[in-house]
Amino acid sequence: MVKTNNIPVKLIAIKDEDIDQRIDNFLCTQLKGVPKSMIYRIIRKGAVRVNKKRIQPKYKLQYGDQVRLPPVRIAKCKRYAQLSPKLYKIAAITKAILYEDDYLMILNKMAGIAVHGGTGVQFGIIESLRVLRSEIPFLELVHRLDRDTSGILMIAKKRSALRSLNQQLREQTIKKSYIALVKGDWPPSLQLIQFPLLKKSSQNSEYMVCVNMQGKPSETYFRVKERFSFATLVHVTPITGRTHQIRVHALHCGHPIACDNRYGDREFDDQLTKKIGLSRLFLHASVIKFVHPSTKETMKIKAPLDNILKDCLFKLRQKNIDN
Repeated sequence: MVKTNNIPVKLIAIKDEDIDQRIDNFLCTQLKGVPKSMIYRIIRKGAVRVNKKRIQPKYKLQYGDQVRLPPVRIAKCKRYAQLSPKLYKIAAITKAILYEDDYLMILNKMAGIAVHGGTGVQFGIIESLRVLRSEIPFLELVHRLDRDTSGILMIAKKRSALRSLNQQLREQTIKKSYIALVKGDWPPSLQLIQFPLLKKSSQNSEYMVCVNMQGKPSETYFRVKERFSFATLVHVTPITGRTHQIRVHALHCGHPIACDNRYGDREFDDQLTKKIGLSRLFLHASVIKFVHPSTKETMKIKAPLDNILKDCLFKLRQKNIDN
């Protein structure tokens, strides 16, 4: 329940740290615990103003802008209850911090949790961290991971860090690696995949990505790590960073990723569930390499597989031995 009793309107003058930040993301850091749907609503109704004018959620802040924040507060007694039915999972991820300093935080994200709120998701990891780690004034996603993908998730703790890391992403100097289990026997000669990808809307308002010559150039490098009787473990390096890139490239090559509800092979997935007990997407962001935004040191962070994926590989190896 959002309450506004006795809370004054707040005026904030934008300084260097917040320049070029979208107003909706800025409000998320200022109105901690407020659902993103509520933030969009107060922007749409004109309750949030910049220089006394209405703005759109995509408006980027400029130096000297004056932002009017309406009186919005979440009752403390219900603060945690409003996060999500998956609050305990999200709270647990704060214990899975792989690296943290004054500039950034790197988590080993678990599968099944959205990184941010959106359609049908009131709170994701970033919104929840802003409540659970409310002593940190700035928290923003550097990149995204699909809800069902586990592994490395980088979060900036300063605007300057976000700018530096975003620039590295644009220049493709941040290197990310994944571990995936795919259907069948992946050919060793099939390594660099270069197919353009196009995002399309589907009938149920979800989007699908497909290989299409009108799409954006996309490149993924695959390397075989281990072979099993009916699946292959591959090391994956996306060179570009398109939505669902790894999943769609694997599918187009005839080797969809295990237990992919959107791009997978149902017969293969049923086989894995029946024989191995796997029921979640086997795609894990395992390594990230980047230049630290402050120290300029080259950093390499690794995220171990969770117990579900470790158990899956153990059972597959046992079947290899038995056969």
